[in-house]
Amino acid sequence: FVFTIAGSKARRILSTMAALRPSSTCSNYRRKSSASNLTNSAEVEQGTHVDLLPSVKRQPVRRLEASNDSMELARECSNCEGENVSKANRGPDLFSEMKERFLSFKKHKFLKESEHFQTLAQAQAPKFMVIACADSRVCPSNILGFQPGEAFMIRNVANLVPPFENGASETNAALEFAVNTLEVKNILVIGHSSCAGIETLMRMQDDGDSSSLTHSWVINAKVAKLRTKAVAPHLSFDQQCRHCEKESINSSLLNLRTYPWIEDRAKKEMLSLHGGYYDFLRCTFEKWTLDMNGTRPVGGGRYLDKDRELWC
Repeated sequence: FVFTIAGSKARRILSTMAALRPSSTCSNYRRKSSASNLTNSAEVEQGTHVDLLPSVKRQPVRRLEASNDSMELARECSNCEGENVSKANRGPDLFSEMKERFLSFKKHKFLKESEHFQTLAQAQAPKFMVIACADSRVCPSNILGFQPGEAFMIRNVANLVPPFENGASETNAALEFAVNTLEVKNILVIGHSSCAGIETLMRMQDDGDSSSLTHSWVINAKVAKLRTKAVAPHLSFDQQCRHCEKESINSSLLNLRTYPWIEDRAKKEMLSLHGGYYDFLRCTFEKWTLDMNGTRPVGGGRYLDKDRELWC
């Protein structure tokens, strides 16, 4: 009697459940619903005719199998996509190449000159203080062959030396240490061709954008820009930039003389100030030395150099 009632009401119960089930559910809900339907269909099977089986029993089984297949395919695609993204992000292993370079340095340089490096580990006595541009194409050690311990080096945008009155910066902090503590004998300011920092300076309007850190820095070479505009107004913009690249080196040399400890040592001939200009298009290097006797340190714009050479 119980099975007969279940059989007579089976279709109404199943249709009611179908109407109540949401049209869009997550895969977990589908699996639970399918499992429940399988249980219900087993109960219905006991009190109903076999013609209910295709629609009540076998259909949920197909839905469950399809759901499992879809999830497995999604997982496989996700794994493949993750592997592809990982490979794309990884790119060439730059640090492996860096490691080989370091090990080569250790084998061919460090170990062969172990006594020299042991001495350097105790103290440094560089001959030069070098101020060069941060440009990745201009590496003083690579260009001029500086060996470990020979040059105390600072690199900044456009190889600039701000005047003493501008206050502390990483450049003049390095200058103070190099001159007062290490007692270097030479300061070499190296500029170069196609300098983006100088080009930025030349394109700036008046004092530039005060919110830009780059503008606030390159304005230290404003005097070089004004001199370039005054003496070379007829030149093209690119030619003016080339002129300003050299003019800014001289401006930095003059700014060096605004530092009391540098001026004092330079006057006593304990310190020499040099300029250098590297043209990486033609691979030439121009070198000169500031003439302390023929140059006024500030304000006059009077500048003389000596011992100028072109290495080509």
